[in-house]
Amino acid sequence: MMRTLDGEGNDPGPDQPRHAPAAVWARRSGIRAAWLLAALSVVTLSATAGAAPAQEAGPLRIGIIGAGHIGGNLARLWVRAGHEVLLSSRHPEELRGLAASLGPKARVGTPREAATFGAVVLISVPYGALPQLGRDLSHELAGKIVLDTGNPYPGRDGEMAIEARREGTGVASVRFLPGVRLVRAFNAINYTDLANEAHRSGEPVAIPLAGDDKEALAVAQRLVRDAGFEPVVVGSLARAREFDVGTPVYTRVLTAAELRRALGSSAKP
Repeated sequence: MMRTLDGEGNDPGPDQPRHAPAAVWARRSGIRAAWLLAALSVVTLSATAGAAPAQEAGPLRIGIIGAGHIGGNLARLWVRAGHEVLLSSRHPEELRGLAASLGPKARVGTPREAATFGAVVLISVPYGALPQLGRDLSHELAGKIVLDTGNPYPGRDGEMAIEARREGTGVASVRFLPGVRLVRAFNAINYTDLANEAHRSGEPVAIPLAGDDKEALAVAQRLVRDAGFEPVVVGSLARAREFDVGTPVYTRVLTAAELRRALGSSAKP
């Protein structure tokens, strides 16, 4: 004999009437709904527990384009913190000694290889090289978190440096590196202080940051801390001009509290 189905397409079973009273149907529907909600809650909690924030994840792969005074020192600090780096420059053969001194977490390659290798890319080149770099590596850098350390100097970089200073490097750099998730970082510290003040005792030295992408800023903050400094988010890329070359805080060794006072109360930890 063919068995009839209830209103939800379920067989009510041999012990239930074919047309259950409304009260019975409501009670059974309520039980099913409660069970479904509980199951969904377990799944949601499990998924949330397994998703670590980007800033708390494991070691990062960092491509370094321009491994001079700033890039080379940051490579040392980040390898010491457990990250992997690929060092690159116009003359990668000159970086083999540095990479060998850093151990198995460091390697050498071309700028294109560094851009491909890194989940995060540090660009630390003369500012005048940014436009060409952005054109040459547009495909490899697209969507990547990029930390930009460069500063425009007219005597070295020409007319473009005058315009970049006028509009602010945060605005200029993102135009030269379209499609990246840009953070201005490590541009306002002297390379000797970068080497000598990392992980110092007492309050750490502050590093100002500016960016428009929240996740990119979170990763940048993690890398600042891993290098032995304290990040201070100044604001959007438009506010990077507040710690550009020539500003009162540029290359000054300040604690986070001192930097916030100098910049104003809107700067964030």
